[in-house]
Amino acid sequence: MHDNWPIVNFVARWILGLLFLMAGYWKVFVLTPAVHAQQFFVAGFADTWIPVWLLNLLGYSIPVLELTAGALICLGLRSREALIAVGLLLIVTTYGHALQEPLFNIDGHTFTRLALIFLLLLAPAGSDRYSFDNWLRRRAN
Repeated sequence: MHDNWPIVNFVARWILGLLFLMAGYWKVFVLTPAVHAQQFFVAGFADTWIPVWLLNLLGYSIPVLELTAGALICLGLRSREALIAVGLLLIVTTYGHALQEPLFNIDGHTFTRLALIFLLLLAPAGSDRYSFDNWLRRRAN
């Protein structure tokens, strides 16, 4: 394992975590989940095959998921599960954008976040030394 992996993990984890944490914070505490659901989901996808109940479910839950997963990623707590959750979130949002605009440009937020998710999931096992997951693992041994 390269000596820089712990630093790479730490920096990548905090950048990715902050991106999701701050997006979730804004959607939960500034915009509110109700406005997020109505503005970005119900109104935006009313003319698609997606039922309104599912649009509301996604619109209300995504801000909370972003906030929670972002905090967990920053802390390095339940990192794998949080990374999988935000990966699935990117699948949902990419589908939504592509449904609205079939030639959706993935180069913006989506690709950057996806690259960081892949980097963190592919990092050598045990290389994330500066995380709560590592601290809990060492404490258990």
